[in-house]
Order: sequence, then structure tokens, then C-alpha cells
Amino acid sequence: MSFLEAIILGIIQGLTEFLPVSSSGHLELAKSIQGQNLTGKSSMMLTVFLHAATALSTVVVFRKDILEIIKGLFQFKMNQSFKFSLKIVLSMIPAVIVGVMFDDILESFFVGQVLLIGYMLILTGLILFLADRAKNTDKEVSISNAIVIGIAQAIAVLPGISRSGATIGISVLLGVDKSKAARFSFLMVVPLIFGKIAKDMASEDFRGMISGKIDIGISFGAISVGFIAAFIAGIIACTWMIAIVKKSKLSYFSYYCFIVGLVAIVWAIFNEV
Repeated sequence: MSFLEAIILGIIQGLTEFLPVSSSGHLELAKSIQGQNLTGKSSMMLTVFLHAATALSTVVVFRKDILEIIKGLFQFKMNQSFKFSLKIVLSMIPAVIVGVMFDDILESFFVGQVLLIGYMLILTGLILFLADRAKNTDKEVSISNAIVIGIAQAIAVLPGISRSGATIGISVLLGVDKSKAARFSFLMVVPLIFGKIAKDMASEDFRGMISGKIDIGISFGAISVGFIAAFIAGIIACTWMIAIVKKSKLSYFSYYCFIVGLVAIVWAIFNEV
């Protein structure tokens, strides 16, 4: 993989992580178009590192909120900060269970699954289309909401289902205020991404890649430039997405998902013929 290809993938990840159009789905489509011949393990490792870059951009944009969450966890008082922190923790549980129990199976979804991505993008579009028609409220995320939103996040590990689209969309359909839904959606993924990257950095594959003893088809330099590109693009997209959600224009993204989903399905069918 060249540095230019890595930068392109990083920009795609940075822009699509916070826009409800499935960053993982777009990454896999881009890898397919680039003709990347990656194994499931190396493809997923690249995806995780690019997600780590956008998680870091979330930390920059929401640094005050994240500090409040950390303080809330150590206060042990049933105040607003502690309750919000508890909801974040609860929302993480479904995705952690899926990640631990089905990690090997998930790798298979990150190589050449263009047809699956197409169908999942259409599903994402449907969620966004329905959410855009929900009534505006000022409701906060409740404990039960946090668990349901967490389940939506766990399902969104499938490439093609937008994590932010699924979590924001489900939140809004549950009656949560749109801007609060976006804030919760962006914050709930940060611990998961950093947990995953820590796990991968402790793996033999990562240590072998750094030392040059294992060739996984991607150089550390390519991953690094992709990381930087994703981080910069992520800061821009995160700020932009908050403004878009407040203006209730999710339907625009639903139409986009429908179009890209159909294109992916046609692409997959014609490449199989």
C-alpha cells in the first residue's frame, strides 16, 4: 500500500466516521476499488488504527465532556455527571461482548464483502430516513435508552451499517433530543476504540509489524500517514456533523446511503459474473 492510498483511506475514514454513512463500509469499498490484496487480519488492523485516529479527534472536540465523564466516574455520587458516565459505560457492554466473543468471525467481514456492505448501507439509509421524520424533543438519554443504543452500536460492527447513523438514528427514534443523541453517540465509542487499539498493540502481529519480522501487507509508515489524515479530517467532520444533526438534515444522508448501497450491490454482482 502506497502512502497516497493510505492518505486517501485516512481522509475517507475521517470524513465518514462522524457522518452517518458507515466509515467501515466506505473503507472496504475504497480498498476494493484500490485493489488492495489484504488478509482479514491486516485489513481489520488498518481499519482499527484509522478508527483510533477519529477517536482521538473526538477527544479533541469533546475534551471538556470527556473530562466531565472521567470526573463523574470517580465521584460515586448520584449526580448528573455520574449518571451520564454510567450511561456511557452501560452503552459499551453490548459492543464489548460482541468484540470478545466474535472477534475472529468479524475479521471475515472486512475482506471483499461488497454485497453485504451494499445491503447494510440501504439499512442505514432506512434508519436515517425514519429518524429524520421523528418529532423534536428535549429528552435526555435514559438508562434503558443507553442499553438499546449500545445494542445498536454492537450491530454496527458490520461494515455498511453506520455506527453514528445507527446510534443517532435509534436515539432519535427513542425520543432523545437530536443534538444530545449526537453528543452521546460520539462519546460512547471513544473508550471502545482505544480499548481495541490497546488490544491490537499488545498482539504478536503488531509487535512483528513494528519490528519488521512480520509482513501483513501494510507498512507502519503507511498506517501512520493514514492515521494523521484520518485525525485531521475527523476534527472537521465531527464539528460539521453536530451542526447538521441540529438542523435535522439526516434525510440527505439516507438518500446518499441508498445510492451508494445500490451502486455497491451492482458492483458486487457484476464483479462476480
